[in-house]
Amino acid sequence: MMPEHYDVILVGAGLANGLIALQLRQRHPQLRVLMLESHAHPAGNHTWSFHQDDLSPHQLQWLQPLIAHRWPGYQVRFPTLRRNLSGEYCSITSADFAQRLYEVMADDLWIDTPVNEVRPTQVTLADHRVLHAAVVIDGRGLQHTPHLQLGYQAFVGQEWHLAKPHGLTQPILMDATVDQQQGYRFVYTLPLSADRLLIEDTHYINQPTLAEHTARQNIADYAKAHHWPLSLLVREEQGSLPITLSGDIDAFWQQQRGQPCSGLRAGLFHATTGYSLPTAISLAELIAGLLPCDAATLSRAIEQFAREQWRTQRFFRLLNRMLFLAGRPDQRWRVMQRFYRLDAGLISRFYAGQLRLSDKARILCGKPPVPIGEAVRALMMTSSKPGKK
Repeated sequence: MMPEHYDVILVGAGLANGLIALQLRQRHPQLRVLMLESHAHPAGNHTWSFHQDDLSPHQLQWLQPLIAHRWPGYQVRFPTLRRNLSGEYCSITSADFAQRLYEVMADDLWIDTPVNEVRPTQVTLADHRVLHAAVVIDGRGLQHTPHLQLGYQAFVGQEWHLAKPHGLTQPILMDATVDQQQGYRFVYTLPLSADRLLIEDTHYINQPTLAEHTARQNIADYAKAHHWPLSLLVREEQGSLPITLSGDIDAFWQQQRGQPCSGLRAGLFHATTGYSLPTAISLAELIAGLLPCDAATLSRAIEQFAREQWRTQRFFRLLNRMLFLAGRPDQRWRVMQRFYRLDAGLISRFYAGQLRLSDKARILCGKPPVPIGEAVRALMMTSSKPGKK
């Protein structure tokens, strides 16, 4: 008979809740943990990537079994810059992540289980069953909110088998030599094997939607220009990562109403890159260290963690405003090209969200790559509300 009460219910089986589940199974195997997923399988259809220096050695060791691909460095390309940067770059596939969740959660992972309502200690399913838990964690992705001003990193990615080897030895994280198409556009390419590539057409734009047919044609054109004969389409993924320009953090958390949440739902992602894996791991460790506890205690701890992330990322939001609000959209690439001319250590710390004061000064010094008046207005755009900037 189905138990009526659990210690933890995880609503949503994406990256953040998945990492929490793995941590709880490892550190608290006695806890009754249930994971609910509305779709036919967990983990969605994604490729999660990160730089090795984004994580602590302990986090990297813990994540090691999930890493499907790794490379010793990467390349960026701009109209007047081509640069190779060292530092291990890693990727996790949703297929591998889903398999691990099936193994670890077994019968405590319910797929095809949509929910109608989530409360701190209760979940109402679409079929009107009510489940109870000491703690319910909502990890269903970014909730619509008027309290964050966002741009978006929208993309369509296709994984292809090629008719012959591609010749790449490392990822191309940004190729902005392509036609900009009304915003900052670049192509992101991961060499998954000698004859297999993930090619993503990526746009930093003001709305979360992307014309899929145009993106697919962009990918085909890019492959043709690089003499990569596309043979078999393995899969396609698409998404839209939030890029934070400003916001009212107090109102954002008042909207949560004491509900423990994770991942994008908690506003936890790198404000400029949209990468969410490093903060998801840190949150999973925090939650595993606190449980068992009551929902109110956990909610306060998550909010405190997210507020600290918000505080430390203030400078990144400032840069985002320069990228999105200063200058013509098709000239945004100039901001990124200038950035990638900087010191390699600074770039690494940028991705890790650990900029020093001297790094921030170095990024801002000199003539901005956008009109000075517009740059100043973008940098100074704040609100009179203390929590909003």
